[in-house]
Amino acid sequence: MSNCLWAVRGQMLGFETLERAAQCIGTARLGNVQVSAPAFNLWIQVRGDGWIESREGRFRMRRGDWMAFEKESTPLVQSGPHGLCVGIALDARALESLQALNDGSLYAGRGRLPSRELRTLLRLWREAAHTAGDALSVRPLLLQLAHVQRDLAARVRRCPGRSRSRKRQVFGRMQRARLYLEGNADRVVRISELADLTSFSSWYFSKAFHALYDESPQALSVRLRLERAAQLLDTTSMMVGEVAAASGFDNCCSFARAFKNHHGVPASRYRSSVRRAQADKANEMHASA
Repeated sequence: MSNCLWAVRGQMLGFETLERAAQCIGTARLGNVQVSAPAFNLWIQVRGDGWIESREGRFRMRRGDWMAFEKESTPLVQSGPHGLCVGIALDARALESLQALNDGSLYAGRGRLPSRELRTLLRLWREAAHTAGDALSVRPLLLQLAHVQRDLAARVRRCPGRSRSRKRQVFGRMQRARLYLEGNADRVVRISELADLTSFSSWYFSKAFHALYDESPQALSVRLRLERAAQLLDTTSMMVGEVAAASGFDNCCSFARAFKNHHGVPASRYRSSVRRAQADKANEMHASA
C-alpha cells in the first residue's frame, strides 16, 4: 500500500485534508506542494535545492536542510530543477503517539543534518511511504525525527509554565516566532507582530523569548539581518547600499556601523576578503590537480 503523494516536473499538488495519521509527501524537479491541511509537517531537502514559502516567511533549502511547521503555517514547498524534497504531515494522533513513546513532541524549527543522519531519515521515510500511514507504521520515522530535534527538545524545560504540556505549548509558539524572524530577515519585525503570531501579550512574549534563547527578539532580528547582508555580499553583485536596503536598514550609515560591529570589518572589505579567500582556494585546488 502506498502512502505517498508526489509532485514532479512542474506539477502542483495541494491537499486540504489529512485522511491518515501520517501522510508522506515528496516533490522533485520543480514540483510544488501546498499543505493546506491542518497538520504538523516536516520537510527534508535530500538533493539539490528548493524553496519554502509559509506564513512565517520565505526560506531557501539546500541539501541536508530540514524544516518543520505548525498546522497554521500552510507551507508551499518547491523543488529546484535538480531538487528532491521529502516530507511528512502528521495529525494529532501521530503526535500523541510520539508523546506516549518518548514523552516528547515535534516542534517548528529548522536545522541541518549530517550525511549519515540524512541517509537514515531517507531510508525510514521510504519505509513509511509504503505503509498504511497509521501512527504505528511510521513510528520508527517519528522517533528518528524526535532524535533530530533533540537539541530543541532540551530547551523546553526553560519555558515558563507549571506543567510539561504548558511548557511544550509555549515552546512551540516561541519556535514559530523564531522562524518568523528568520523568514523575514529582509526587514524590521515589530514585537507586536510576533506577539500576535503567538497569541501572547508583547510583555509576556518578550520575557519568554529572552529566557528561552538568551537574547531579545530585537537582538536576534538584527543578527539575522546582518547575517543575511553577509550572505548577499558573498553571493551577489549588489552594491553595499542595495544590500543594506535588502537587509532592512533605512540608511547606509546605520548599516555600516552595525555590520562592522557584528562582523569586525566594513562591508566592502568583507566582500573583498571573502572573494580573495575563494580565489585562493580555487587556485590551491587547481594546483593540486
